[in-house]
Amino acid sequence: MNTAQSVDAGTDHHRDPNPSSGPGTGSGVGEVRVANLYHRYPSGKNPGEEVLLDVSLDIAAGSSLALLGPSGCGKTTLLRSIAGLERPGSGTITIDGDVVAGPSVWVPAERRRVGMVFQDWALFPHLSVAKNVAYGLERTGREDRVAAGLALVGLADLGDRMPATLSGGQQQRVALARALAPRPRVLLLDEPFSNLDTGLRAEVRAEVHRLLLDVGITAVFVTHDQEEAFVLGDRVAVMNQGRIVQVDTPHNLYAAPSSRWVAEFVGEASLFACSATGDKASTPFGQLELEQPHNGPVDVLLRPEQLALTAGDSATVELVEFYGHDAMVYLSVDGQSVRVRTGPNPGVRRGDRVAMAFTGDPVRAFPRDVG
Repeated sequence: MNTAQSVDAGTDHHRDPNPSSGPGTGSGVGEVRVANLYHRYPSGKNPGEEVLLDVSLDIAAGSSLALLGPSGCGKTTLLRSIAGLERPGSGTITIDGDVVAGPSVWVPAERRRVGMVFQDWALFPHLSVAKNVAYGLERTGREDRVAAGLALVGLADLGDRMPATLSGGQQQRVALARALAPRPRVLLLDEPFSNLDTGLRAEVRAEVHRLLLDVGITAVFVTHDQEEAFVLGDRVAVMNQGRIVQVDTPHNLYAAPSSRWVAEFVGEASLFACSATGDKASTPFGQLELEQPHNGPVDVLLRPEQLALTAGDSATVELVEFYGHDAMVYLSVDGQSVRVRTGPNPGVRRGDRVAMAFTGDPVRAFPRDVG
């Protein structure tokens, strides 16, 4: 088995990767369930340390899930466990109701009908594009599958080219075609765009997103990039220290983080220390309405777009970051740092005295430990 491509060995019952005959979200094919998964590595930097801690996750057929988290949180280990490239210590993994990992059950990777794309793409430099896509396929129908796979990713005329003659984006699409050619039930992608420069990364990401929506295949992405997770995932599972700490839609994850850690990890956030009484929090820029009542010291979550600069003398501009389409202004308010997103011309500079106004919905607050 070549683990850099699809890990599929079946034939007749596979789905066609061509969008015209491929599965949709209603096909029921590609549902993944992970229950109470634990895993530890016997050797390495911290031998015996748990890498996955009681991980449970349901991924609906035809949906796209992004695994988001800092380096070393266990997201790649979880992906490799679903693929069959890691054998967890305990727990179960099912695909379309078939147990592929569990007590006394272990289905090898090549029998799971799962495709995988790694961040380095792992193309064979001595093989043509077509032969890379064909690698590992059975002879019967091979040419048709290769042709369909290359057409699917927009490379139908490049089958005779060598990988070294392709751009980074084209190489990434070859790796994707190779993973889809055996018609897997689930497609797993581990940081698939990390080797591309910023401009090309956004372009290829958009292409892949449209492709996977057309195909309707269940897809799981690993990324540490929040923007990438929000663009690609119907849902996002945030991981930290081997655990899944929140699974939600991108909007809900951003607007309603389940913890202080998630609030700071997902998106730009200012946690402003103040005092709350009931459903109100007292701040130097006015009373803020809280989502839920609190009493005593709290940290309220302020997103930069919930604030606006106004004329006044209650805050000092510490820094202005210009991005072209907008700008971020860092303010010091009563010794605390707050970020305000503005238009491309904020009209202020470092050292200016200003005020700010809250323009958003009721805010989320987290009790503050004053001990």
